[in-house]
Amino acid sequence: MQSVVSTPVDLLDVSEELSFMITRSDVYTTYLDTKREMNEDAYATSCIVAFNDEKVRFEEVQRFGKYHPDYHTVTKAMRLAKREMDMCETVAAFRKAERDLEKLLSSIGELLASSVSPFIKVPSSNPYFDSSSCSGGCGSGGSCSCS
Repeated sequence: MQSVVSTPVDLLDVSEELSFMITRSDVYTTYLDTKREMNEDAYATSCIVAFNDEKVRFEEVQRFGKYHPDYHTVTKAMRLAKREMDMCETVAAFRKAERDLEKLLSSIGELLASSVSPFIKVPSSNPYFDSSSCSGGCGSGGSCSCS
């Protein structure tokens, strides 16, 4: 991969090369394979549909909070549906692959930002474990001073 970018065309070439490297990586291939397996798994699909249905019901009830007559029933049903979905092996494998891809992309973003300037803040999805991030992202409402 080239190390010096002198023109916008060079930047496009290098970014295309980086994109190609990412899409050929083991992490990305695993992500695609686990996503396909999850989508082809009838049990996983039914768990996801059931969870999404319960989530919609929960969002409707949540508007009124614990004062809604079905609040506890719907809340429990949603938690059970989520647990069932999370316990499905193909869903769990996909989630792990998704986190691994996210880590790869985050590390690339941090590397690119730090190569430009050490003062560039990189939003991160996990403020507790990413010390170089701006604590939860620029839109998180936290004390980030990004501009």
